[in-house]
Amino acid sequence: MSFASMTGFAESSGSHEGLHWRWEAKSVNGRSLDLRLRTPPGFDGLELPARKLAAERFQRGSFQVSLSVEQQESARGLTVDATALASAVRIARELAAETGLPPARIDGLLALKGVIVSEEGAPADPVARGHRDAAILESLATALDRLAQGRLAEGARLAQLLGAQIDEIERLVGEAAGLAAAQPAALRERMKSQLAELLDGTPVSEERLAQEVALLAVKADVREELDRLTAHVQDARALIAGARQAGAVGRKMDFLAQEFNREANTLCSKSADIALTRVGLALKAVIDQLREQSQNVE
Repeated sequence: MSFASMTGFAESSGSHEGLHWRWEAKSVNGRSLDLRLRTPPGFDGLELPARKLAAERFQRGSFQVSLSVEQQESARGLTVDATALASAVRIARELAAETGLPPARIDGLLALKGVIVSEEGAPADPVARGHRDAAILESLATALDRLAQGRLAEGARLAQLLGAQIDEIERLVGEAAGLAAAQPAALRERMKSQLAELLDGTPVSEERLAQEVALLAVKADVREELDRLTAHVQDARALIAGARQAGAVGRKMDFLAQEFNREANTLCSKSADIALTRVGLALKAVIDQLREQSQNVE
């Protein structure tokens, strides 16, 4: 399996002994494989084979698959509803007796709604019904194959988009690393300036100043978060590149996006520099886009 999206639409049609049908299959995001099948009365036996066909092709997604059937007029049989006809004859006789009008003609009785009905649906012969269902399922397999191809095509575009977002995350991590490296010196100058203002020029020992700066620098140290972000970038790229071997990777991509966000949050909370905070916020925005798109991946 290659990198695939979970959204798509496909259709197929077929015919068999005067019966025409059309399949429509569409899929959207889903945590697991969820198939909702709609068939006309008389075609309930298609459900289990249809679910098997979907499971052979997909691992995740919410599917809506519907079958519409049309019988050729020439292939339809007609039959008389004996109960309805008997009721119509009885009523006609009663009205003729009450009104003195001539009794109703047979053509008029047969024209009443429900007296003559069309025979549609499953053939009475189980063998004929089996042949019909096999032809319909073959057409469904075609629709699902087309849907799978559409999801792969959308997945290829999605992989490019995710790759661009991962590149942007890597760029921002590099920028954050440069700003983080300058934090200790910036903290020292800021504290020195603040102490000079508070103590009204009274000198502070370099040793004491160094101790205070060291404590603040430890609290503001984001190297660990940056290292993990860099590792996540590598993992995400490997996941996209190895999608053919890894199968469905959507859940892993979503998990990685959550880990990206966790590290970006920590980076922002530790930041002691406005420029680093801005980079962290930009990082969170890109990660949010990454997570949104990763939820479309099968």
